[in-house]
Amino acid sequence: MNRSIEKKVLRLLHGHKTWNSLRQIHAHFVRHGLDQCNQVLSHFVSVCGSLNKMQYADRLFDQTHNPNIFLFNAMIKGYSVSGPFEESLFLFSWMKSCAIWADEYTFAPLLKACSSNGDLKLGQCVQKEVFARGFDGFSSVKIGVVELYTMCGAMEDAHKVFDEMTDREAIIWNLMIRGYCKRGNVDRGMYLFRNMTERTVVSWNIMISGLAQSGRDGEALALFREMQDQEGVKPDEASLVTVLPICARLGALDVGKWIHSYAEYTGIYLNSIPVGNALVDFYSKCGNLDTAMRIFNQMLKKNVVSWNAMISGLALNGKGELGSDLFYEMTSQVFCPNDSTFVGVLSCCAHAGLVEKGRAFFSSMVADYQIEPKLEHYGCMVDLLGRSGRVREAYDIIRSMAPHQRPTAAPLWGALLGACRNHGEMRIAELVVKEIIEIEPWNSGNYVLLSNIYAEEERWDEVEKVREMMRERSVRKSSGLSAIGWMNE
Repeated sequence: MNRSIEKKVLRLLHGHKTWNSLRQIHAHFVRHGLDQCNQVLSHFVSVCGSLNKMQYADRLFDQTHNPNIFLFNAMIKGYSVSGPFEESLFLFSWMKSCAIWADEYTFAPLLKACSSNGDLKLGQCVQKEVFARGFDGFSSVKIGVVELYTMCGAMEDAHKVFDEMTDREAIIWNLMIRGYCKRGNVDRGMYLFRNMTERTVVSWNIMISGLAQSGRDGEALALFREMQDQEGVKPDEASLVTVLPICARLGALDVGKWIHSYAEYTGIYLNSIPVGNALVDFYSKCGNLDTAMRIFNQMLKKNVVSWNAMISGLALNGKGELGSDLFYEMTSQVFCPNDSTFVGVLSCCAHAGLVEKGRAFFSSMVADYQIEPKLEHYGCMVDLLGRSGRVREAYDIIRSMAPHQRPTAAPLWGALLGACRNHGEMRIAELVVKEIIEIEPWNSGNYVLLSNIYAEEERWDEVEKVREMMRERSVRKSSGLSAIGWMNE
């Protein structure tokens, strides 16, 4: 009887859809006395790992009297994917204390856990055990070793392992290419890419992304075209999400529109939140706000990134009122804003001159959402208040920054100085330049600015004090800087 129930449970686990259905399956096999069946538990734990429910799996594991190698491996693999990664190593130690011998299915996820944690030393300890047990010839273990070295930036070690391999799968090539691109050696990555015998769409995506991240957008877009025109490789979701920002930066509207049509034709458009988000961002940055808004409204599912993209797009295109209204709509639909949301909505306020709303959003950020303002948020507020002539308030906001943030505030003081210039606020300008000098005491241009302010007011004693300060600090005036009235620049 139990054997037939066991087979039924295993079939149900293979066809699971949701977390609720998984819990029902759990109740079903417990009711039939299979709560100590290692085979059922191993499959159940694997599904928990895929659903990021390892805490639930852990509770079941703790109640198991005699876990075997299959159950331990399932637990180790689950934590190696979803984290915390240290749990995989803890389970391995526990397994050894139970006198259960590891196999190749144990070591591959252990290496992955070390890779994900960026722990090269611990990974090398695992690798030594791999060699000691004679599992170094297994493909999954080799992949794990290469991934460990590439993820931890040890590319010379990775290449040694790579060179020793006679049968290299595409995943190994991809790991090597990604490793080189991640470390900024894009040309080396391209060399490997060109020497691959069979490239997958993942290979193309990695190389295109590597070029883009190195500022080589033109080459990245050319490679995307080559992928389709010469190789006949069909772009997947990751391809589209990678290329759309490139199109936005290059103003390649024709390619972006083609991607939009392709996404609709293949059905990716309706089922992919990341592609929808990328399209909203692309059209917003290309100034086609109507299309961006239409796509946003058509999206069957949205996440916080979707709302952020649309709010930022409205700010970018001078539709601040609509952007602030969209923020309220977002929160009414139980989406919790993050720090990027507030950068977007504060930008909306700055572009539309919505001072009161901007103040309210800035206060709400801390009071209602416990988000510590970053440099970008302070920058938006300085922009908003500076444009409206409230330079003293902008000055006070920068001064309110936490001590650990102040060394990064030079751009904010610079922006505020521009506002002082526009509104003739010389007293605040004097305070601002003094703040800038404290942050950049080596920059002669700051002293010249302060000297110019005093000269404009004919405060010659103060001009002399600035010169004396420069002499005391051994700061030399750069060529090309002179005491020309800063208010007339």
